[in-house]
Amino acid sequence: MNASAQIRQPSDIGQQIDPQRPIVGLRGRLAANVDMEPHQHPRGQLAYASEGIIRVYTAAGSWVIPPTQAVWIPGNIEHRTTAEVQAELRHLFVDPAYLSSLSDQCSVVDVSPLLRELILKVADFGTDYQPNSPASRVCGVILDELQALKPSLLHLPGAMDRRLQRVMKAMIESPNAEMSLSDLADKVGASERTVGRLFSKETGMTFQQWRKQLVLQEAVGRIGKGEAVIDVGLALGYRSPSAFVAMFRKSLGKPPGQYFNETRLRGDL
Repeated sequence: MNASAQIRQPSDIGQQIDPQRPIVGLRGRLAANVDMEPHQHPRGQLAYASEGIIRVYTAAGSWVIPPTQAVWIPGNIEHRTTAEVQAELRHLFVDPAYLSSLSDQCSVVDVSPLLRELILKVADFGTDYQPNSPASRVCGVILDELQALKPSLLHLPGAMDRRLQRVMKAMIESPNAEMSLSDLADKVGASERTVGRLFSKETGMTFQQWRKQLVLQEAVGRIGKGEAVIDVGLALGYRSPSAFVAMFRKSLGKPPGQYFNETRLRGDL
């Protein structure tokens, strides 16, 4: 199934440059397990799902985004989006003239209740609002909010080294596996020390930190699709639900139940 059947291709809007409209909005729906084709556009993009969970992929890695968060994608970065479950999309596209004051790195950011309501409003404005109108003033507030966004932790860095790519692929395919770094290094014909050094060099994380991030992404995706917390924890290699919940709380600041209750509440607003 082609994503364009569900939503106008974001690159169409993202290509439109109009200094009088610094932000333009997009709304639509993306069905579960549907990939948008890879694309890029000169406008920066704040990709947000008001309901559902989406993943965004770039050459730099992948991001999991529940309704409490969004992903910032600077202009001219090729990316694609897929939905873990059916998602209601609300995207904002920022004119390149305003990008110098915003981050030049892809990042997941927390969406406050205020920013969420602003996103929903601007997504309804589309590209047709008038300059110096109430709509344009709302866009000005959003530009201020975007400068204050703080990165979240739901990012899994990618790699350029082919050996490390193969190690990562094996881990992604079996996120519950307890295969050691030594075992994974043997599979790609490299030493444990070499692969460990590659993780630090290319991702800024140790092997164990990257694995934990992978498990966290997988946990958010699975629980967001309705799987029970206890089942997800055990499937991802935790020997007890309490150990899994402790990891989740330490990483995201809340236990899974509270985290997803807040996610559902925001989706119901």
